[in-house]
Amino acid sequence: MREIIFDTETTGLDPRLDRVIELGCVELVNRFPTGRTLHRFINAQGRSVHPDALAVHGISDADLADKPVFAAILDEFMEFIDGARLVAHNANFDMGFINAEFDRLGQPPVDPGRVVDTLAIARRKHPMGPNSLDALCRRYGIDNSRRTKHGALLDAELLAEVYIELIGGKQAALGLEISAGGPQENAGDAGEAVSIAQRPAPLAPRLSDAERAAHDALVEKLGEKALWRTLRA
Repeated sequence: MREIIFDTETTGLDPRLDRVIELGCVELVNRFPTGRTLHRFINAQGRSVHPDALAVHGISDADLADKPVFAAILDEFMEFIDGARLVAHNANFDMGFINAEFDRLGQPPVDPGRVVDTLAIARRKHPMGPNSLDALCRRYGIDNSRRTKHGALLDAELLAEVYIELIGGKQAALGLEISAGGPQENAGDAGEAVSIAQRPAPLAPRLSDAERAAHDALVEKLGEKALWRTLRA
C-alpha cells in the first residue's frame, strides 16, 4: 500500500484568495518511508504573504519571486501522488488549498475517499488532547527540535513518524499476522499476512532424565500435601 504524507504552507487562510507557496511530500509503502520525497516552493502569482502567515512559516514574497508557479509543478505533483492515499494533519485545510489550485487549472478535485486526516485519528485516540503536530511529537517521543517554524517537508517528515505511531506504532508497520491455519487478511491493510510453518518434530526436552528423576525424588520428600505434587506431570 502506497501513501503520501504531505503538508502545505500558504499565503493565508482563505483558499479562494490565498495560494499554496510550499509543498512537501513523503512516500510510505506499507507504512515504511521509502526515502522518496517531493519538496517545492511555489510562486504565489501576485498574492502577498499575510503577516500572520509569515510569522508561522517565515516564507516571504521575496523568497518566492523566482520560484515556479503551481501550473509548472502540477504534472510532477500529480505523478508523485498517483494512485496513493493522501495523509495530512488537519487535511481539510491542506486539501482545500490543493483543490483550489487544481480548480484554477481545470483539474478535478481529489477524491475525499483517498484522504486520511491524522488530526481526526488523534482526536479519537487522544480525546483529551492536545493534538497539534508538536504535541503529538512530544507524546510519542519524536524529535521535533528542528521545527522552529512550520515547513512543509519537515512537517511531512514528522507527520510520517506520528502517523505510524497513531496507527499502532512500528509493529503495525510490519504488517505481520501469524496464523496456524494459514495466511489471513491484515485488518490494518498494512501489508501481506504471513503464516509460520509447524515443526515436523517437537524440540527435544530441555531436562535430562537424571534431572527429572532428581526433581521427582525431592517432591516425594515434601509429603503428601506438597503443592508440587499437584503440578507434577
